[in-house]
Amino acid sequence: MLSNRQYQRYSRQIMLPEVGEGGQEKLGRARVMIVGMGGLGSPAALYLAAAGIGELHLVDGDRLEISNLQRQILYKTNHRDKPKAEVAAQQLVAANPEIRVQGHVRMADAAWLRDQVPQMDLVLDCTDNLDSRYAINSACREARRPVVMASARGFSGQLVSFDFATGLSPCYACLFPPGGEREAANCASAGVLGPALGVMGSLQAIEAIKFLLGLPVPSLGRLQLFEAQTLELRSLQLQGNNQCPECFPGQ
Repeated sequence: MLSNRQYQRYSRQIMLPEVGEGGQEKLGRARVMIVGMGGLGSPAALYLAAAGIGELHLVDGDRLEISNLQRQILYKTNHRDKPKAEVAAQQLVAANPEIRVQGHVRMADAAWLRDQVPQMDLVLDCTDNLDSRYAINSACREARRPVVMASARGFSGQLVSFDFATGLSPCYACLFPPGGEREAANCASAGVLGPALGVMGSLQAIEAIKFLLGLPVPSLGRLQLFEAQTLELRSLQLQGNNQCPECFPGQ
């Protein structure tokens, strides 16, 4: 049962018929992991904390650099050289003391993810490198946990979600098979418009909340392509790949 303080804090959200008191209680019981506390993780974490997600696990091994502040809106100049996960946890608890937040100052390697992901209800992939993305994809598929993935480069963004509960979903490796020519495209090497990351991180938070409430998730098995220059959002249906090394190992 929600307290009077919770009713006040989440009143505008509880008014929505898609949420209501029952939905808010669901959010309060949820455990969500956010991997990568940069330009995507910052807005996603802020909105999920504000929405009343009961427990947030923030995973990032990096320390804040001055060049991060152009897009990583969770941090301030005086946070320079401090661990992002630690600072982010402090910021979110200050914003919403009703929730529990744990910062994991470490990189999310495959072994650690396999141990931690089964304890979560949902994972947000807010990383900017392929190795981490494949590891998250694999861990979520193995644990049958849903994952919301996003990326942004320049003025463009991508969003896709997978739900492995039934074992019938395609995965990230179906969409982008590992191996071959891999371009190291991240903010450090390619540049990105800060608000484009804000849009994609906010979309991740929206899809995460809908997952947890049991509402339809339009990005589920669909690649959403956002172009900030034209404000266009296109959607592409994904198909399973019978040569995917993740879905069909040993082939």
